[in-house]
Amino acid sequence: MTVKHRQTKRSLTAVLKTIVFYAVLIILTVIVSLPFFWMISTSLKNRGALMSIPVEWLPKNPGLDAYQKLFTIPFFLKSIANSFYLAIACTLARLICAAMSAYGLTKIPFRGRGVILAVYISALMIPAQITFIPIFIIMSRAGLANNLNAFILLQLFNAFAIFMLCQHMRTIHDAYTEAALLDGANRWQIFSRIILPFCSGTLATLAILGFMDIWNDYLLPLTLLTDRSKATLTVLLSTLSSQYQSQYNLSMAGALVSIVPILAVYIGAQKFFREGLAVGGVKG
Repeated sequence: MTVKHRQTKRSLTAVLKTIVFYAVLIILTVIVSLPFFWMISTSLKNRGALMSIPVEWLPKNPGLDAYQKLFTIPFFLKSIANSFYLAIACTLARLICAAMSAYGLTKIPFRGRGVILAVYISALMIPAQITFIPIFIIMSRAGLANNLNAFILLQLFNAFAIFMLCQHMRTIHDAYTEAALLDGANRWQIFSRIILPFCSGTLATLAILGFMDIWNDYLLPLTLLTDRSKATLTVLLSTLSSQYQSQYNLSMAGALVSIVPILAVYIGAQKFFREGLAVGGVKG
């Protein structure tokens, strides 16, 4: 076999591998997108088309009746406002406290900081579900149950955020902080003007993850909030399955409305999300 034939064979093999690779990706994309497409299709159907046989993948008479009815449900708009308030306020509280904790554990030398960090990381092994009952008891006795602002207190300690920021801050050379100290900068100036800008990617990643986590949280709001006017969107949407059992188009419309903020946040900050994951996983 000549060299030219070998090169031709290799190029054909590379082309076939590329075709197979993209074909598999297309198939997986279709499989993953199918439930999302079904949600959109169902939300645009009227009640008569929901149980039609054969199944209508594309509704014959699409409409926005489900969305119109959705926004007339009592406290629906209020639940969206509650979810936005909690997601933004709790994410900010989580980032501020985690950044300050990570700075103290990595850039301020003191005895026992390694033990403290190990205790922080060990908290990651505790399932969140088993803490709901103790949290409810403590919040009830403190008079903080059924209070949206109480959720902010629960975000003052987040082991995952502290761990990610510690990993990143360890990669920042101490020469920056030492030079700033020689120039007369105090600890707060070093933290706000030097350390935080270096951690912008990780902070953006944690902001996205925190927003998604709090926006999608169901069990904790269900445990602490009993007033319907203070319910979050996830809690209110869960009532649709019991109150409007046969109106699947209404449930799908509600699910799609709850997805929109998450998609908007991720699409707007996906660049920082990738960079933050790459840097946050570096071991210092």
